[in-house]
Amino acid sequence: MAGPFDDLTIEQRLSIVRRGTAYYLGQVGLITDDEFGEPSNLPGWDIAHLTAHVGYNAKAVTNLVYWALTGEEKPMYSSPTARGEEINFGATLPPGAIRNLNDFHVIRLFKAWEKADGKAWEATVKTAQGRTVPMQETLWMRAREVWIHAVDLSKTARFSAMPDVFLRSLLPDIVGKWYSKGVGEGIVLVDDASGARWAVDDAVTPTTEVCGSVASLARWAAGRGFVGVHLAGTASGEVPAPPRWL
Repeated sequence: MAGPFDDLTIEQRLSIVRRGTAYYLGQVGLITDDEFGEPSNLPGWDIAHLTAHVGYNAKAVTNLVYWALTGEEKPMYSSPTARGEEINFGATLPPGAIRNLNDFHVIRLFKAWEKADGKAWEATVKTAQGRTVPMQETLWMRAREVWIHAVDLSKTARFSAMPDVFLRSLLPDIVGKWYSKGVGEGIVLVDDASGARWAVDDAVTPTTEVCGSVASLARWAAGRGFVGVHLAGTASGEVPAPPRWL
């Protein structure tokens, strides 16, 4: 990804992941055991599936860190099918076990990061999507996971609570994914406060300028709602649904 997150030191990036992890786990702590079967903000997934997914994601990211540490190839998942089966299994666990799953794999992940030196951070690994990236990319991968999915738990988490540097990195990340998938042509995101713009393709004449605060733009672009966004030149106007980015 390209954005201000990449300009931070490793320790600064780790700090944002720690804050996001605490924020996410704090939201999990607000969920009663009876609520694990209720829908999350992700279509088709209840709270149990979502929290199992985030826990197993920490396990998968840890695989990449150990790949970089040891040089032994260790993919995030053995296959997309295995990933899905793992999440489905995790969702059948009792709520207490799902909580423990998250806590355990979070600790393993941070312990693995603690072992990394400069060589390990620069070592290349392969994501579940097949991208070859330096291992330090795992910091962004996990930051995105915990901050966004905290909102998906449908409790008190809000995009407005996320660090500004995270939001300003998420926007070009999403826009870049739209571009690589060949979707979103003509869309430009505009920060009402600063006038900063994130275009899917600078060579294309804008056809849809979506405006709002950085937090509102990130919420809309990530497919999490329309609150606080409007079309350029209007205070309201019907803002279209964003393209899928993941």
